[in-house]
Amino acid sequence: MAGVKARKLSRDQHRIKVHARLRRRVAGTPERPRLAVYRSLDHIYAQVIDDNSGKTLVAASSVDAESKKSIKGGGNIAAAKVIGKLVAERAKAAGLNKVVFDRGGYKYHGRVKALADAAREAGLQF
Repeated sequence: MAGVKARKLSRDQHRIKVHARLRRRVAGTPERPRLAVYRSLDHIYAQVIDDNSGKTLVAASSVDAESKKSIKGGGNIAAAKVIGKLVAERAKAAGLNKVVFDRGGYKYHGRVKALADAAREAGLQF
């Protein structure tokens, strides 16, 4: 294949491609919904989603009024831990104990790992 130049994907395009590949396997059901994570440079978001009905059951993010009180800045590991704990508490209050973790195409490292560990410590099973 001489002369064929591969097109380079942007970082976000690559993440979306990886996330689509992950979503072929990971799906939320009413019994075991999907805990989806999205992170930006400044904030982190987590949602518990039932994919069968297409509804968000529980959500928490670093832009919530409740979580802003306990965190300084949303783009760090400390904020991810607070959001993980908060989403787990809200899920348990809604009667959800087991979820499927969707890392959103991000590496399981840093803020994503911190959120997952905090959610596990708060009682969510995945």
